[in-house]
Amino acid sequence: MLYIEAVTKAEELRKQLKYHNDLYYNHDAPEIDDFTYDKMLRELEDLEAQFPELVTPDSPTQKVGGQAGAKFSPVVHTVPMESLHDSFSFEELRDFDRKVREVVNNPLYVTEPKIDGLSVSVEYRNGVLSRASTRGDGVTGEDITENIRTIKSLPKTLENAPDFLEVRGEVYMSFESFEALTKRQEENEGKTFKNPRNAAAGSLRQKDSKVTAERDLDIFIFNIQQIEGEEISSHFDALNYLESLGFPVTFHKRFDNIDSVIAEINDIGGNRGEYPFAIDGAVVKVDSFSMRDELGSTAKFPRWAEAYKYPPEEKVTKLLSVEINVGRTGVLTPVGVFEPVLLAGTTVSRATLHNQDFIDEKGICVGDKVVIRKAGDIIPEVLSVAEHGDNSEPFMFPDTCPSCGSKVIREEGEAAIRCTNTDCPAQLMRHLIHFVSRDAMDIEGLGPAVLEQLVDAELVKSPADLYKLTYEQVLTLDKKKDKSAQNLLNALEKSKDNELYRLVFALGIPHIGLKAAQVLCQTFSTIDDVMNADVEQISAIDGFGGIMGEAVAQYFSLDSTKALIEELRALGLKMTPSQRKTQGGVFEGKTFVLTGTLPTLSRKEASKIIEDNGGKTSSSVSKKTDYVLAGEAAGSKLTKAQSLGITIISEAGLLEMTKK
Repeated sequence: MLYIEAVTKAEELRKQLKYHNDLYYNHDAPEIDDFTYDKMLRELEDLEAQFPELVTPDSPTQKVGGQAGAKFSPVVHTVPMESLHDSFSFEELRDFDRKVREVVNNPLYVTEPKIDGLSVSVEYRNGVLSRASTRGDGVTGEDITENIRTIKSLPKTLENAPDFLEVRGEVYMSFESFEALTKRQEENEGKTFKNPRNAAAGSLRQKDSKVTAERDLDIFIFNIQQIEGEEISSHFDALNYLESLGFPVTFHKRFDNIDSVIAEINDIGGNRGEYPFAIDGAVVKVDSFSMRDELGSTAKFPRWAEAYKYPPEEKVTKLLSVEINVGRTGVLTPVGVFEPVLLAGTTVSRATLHNQDFIDEKGICVGDKVVIRKAGDIIPEVLSVAEHGDNSEPFMFPDTCPSCGSKVIREEGEAAIRCTNTDCPAQLMRHLIHFVSRDAMDIEGLGPAVLEQLVDAELVKSPADLYKLTYEQVLTLDKKKDKSAQNLLNALEKSKDNELYRLVFALGIPHIGLKAAQVLCQTFSTIDDVMNADVEQISAIDGFGGIMGEAVAQYFSLDSTKALIEELRALGLKMTPSQRKTQGGVFEGKTFVLTGTLPTLSRKEASKIIEDNGGKTSSSVSKKTDYVLAGEAAGSKLTKAQSLGITIISEAGLLEMTKK
C-alpha cells in the first residue's frame, strides 16, 4: 500500500474504531459484533506496524477503549487493567509462543475461557469487600461498589484472608438470566439488550443498585492484581488460592507446550454451546510471575498473554413460513420459522424478520435457503439469502390483524405496521404489563404471572378492570394469601394518586415515552385538554413534531380511549397534574438541549434545575432552541447549535444563571 493511501485508511479506521469503542464501552449498545471490530483493529495494527509514523497517542491500538463515566466516582487503578492482544488463527498463537521463548526459557502456559462480560476490580481489606470498580480506560474506572455487592456468588467477606487483596474478574449474565430479562423487556415492548455482555454492563452501571440486583448478575475471578500478606509465584497457584478463599473461578489447565494449548483452545471452542454463559474466545497466559516481569508489556497489551477469538458460527437453513406476532402497541412483527439447525450450541428454528422493509431489502421469500447466525452468540438473525427455492414465494404483510381481524395501517415515515384496534386481544397482556410497570403506574405485586392469571380467569379485560378487583377475586389466584391479596389491593389504591404523566405513559400511546408524557402534561392543564387538543397544537410542542402529534391525537380520538379514560376517572384516578411547570422562573419560555457529559451534574439533575426555574428541555436542536448546555464529548448537537447561532452554555454558566 502506498503511504498516502495508508494515511487515509488509518484515519478512517481510527474514526470508526473510536465510534464503536464509545458505543461498546460507554453506552453498552454496540452496532457490530466483536469479531468484526477485532478485524478492524487488527487492520489498523498492521498499518501502524508497516508505517510507524502513523501511530498517534490516542489511537485505539494504544489505549483501552472505555472511559470512566460521570455518574460514578472515579477510581484510579494502582495496577493498570490492561486488555489482551487478539489472535485469529492457531498460527498466530504459535507466533506468540515463539516471541515468548525468545525472552524466557521453558515457559508453562495456563488456558482459560474468555468470558464475555465486563471487567472489574474488587478490593478486600482485612477480608472485607471495601471497593469495586470498572476497568474504564485501564487507568481510571468507575466506583461500582454498591452494585457489585448485589452479586450473590461474590464473597463479601473472606476467611483466612490476606491483609489486602485486589482481584480482577469478569461480571457476566448467564443465558438463562439474559433470556428472562429479554422476555420481560419484550413483554413491555421496551428496548432489549443485544447480548448478555451488554446486559451485564448496562446492569452493573445502574445508578440504582436495586435495579442491578434484579438482573441476576454473576462473576468469575481470573487474576490477582495486588496482594499483601501472602507470597504467590504463579498464575495457576493464584487461581487455586482464590478458589480456596471462596471465589468463583472458571476452569483452567496448565501446559508446557503450545500444541497442547491449541488442542485445549480447540476443545473449549467445540464445547462453547454447552456452557451456561457466553464466551468470545480463550486466553493463554504465561504461568510464572517472574517470567511475566521479564516479558513486560506494550503500551496497551501484556506480552505474556494472548486471546484467541472464535469466529461467529453461521449456518444455512430453509425458511418454511412466516408468522405474525402482535405487540403491546399493535405493531405486527414477522417471525421466520426455519428447518431446525444447531447453532452456537442450541437448536434454532425461529428468528425475527423485523419488518416488511427488512424482508424486501434482503429479498427473502418463503422457501428460500437463508444464512443465519446468533448475534452475540445469542439472538438468531437472518444475514442473507443463500439460495432462492424453486417454488419460493414473496411474503407480504396481511391487510388485517391476525388476532382480531381489524384493519392494519402503516403510518408515513414508519417501518412498523400496526393493528388499529386498541381492544385487540393480542395486545392486552403486553399492554397490562406496561401499564403496571415501574415507570408507569408502578403497581407492586402485579407481575406477568399474576396478570396472566387475571386475564385467563377473565377478571381483567382492560386496565380499568384492575381497579375493580375485589379481595375475594384476588384470593382465588394461585399463591395469593390474605396478606398478599390485601397488599395488592393497597398498591392499586396507592397508584390512583400517581402523577398524571405516569398514567399518560401507562396508556401506551405509540411514540410517547416517559419524558414526552411529562412534557405533554406540563403543556396542558388536564387530561381533557390533552384529549381535546388537535394535531397542530400537539405537534407545536417543542421536541414533538408531526409524527408524535398525530399519534397522540389519533389515540385520544378513538371511542375506546374515551371510554377507558372516563372509566378510570370514575374509579378515582388523578386526571390533573399536581404540579405544572414552574411559572415566572429565570428560564420561563426558554428551551434547552443537553449534550455531552457535565462535570458534576447528571442529565436528570440538570434537567430538573432547568424545569424548576421555568424552562423546558428538548432532545433535538432546532431554531426554537434557546440554549445548548454542553459538556465533555458533546457531539453533533453542539455542531448544529453552532451553525444555527444558538447560545452555548456550560454547567457553570447554567448554575450562575440560576443565581440571578
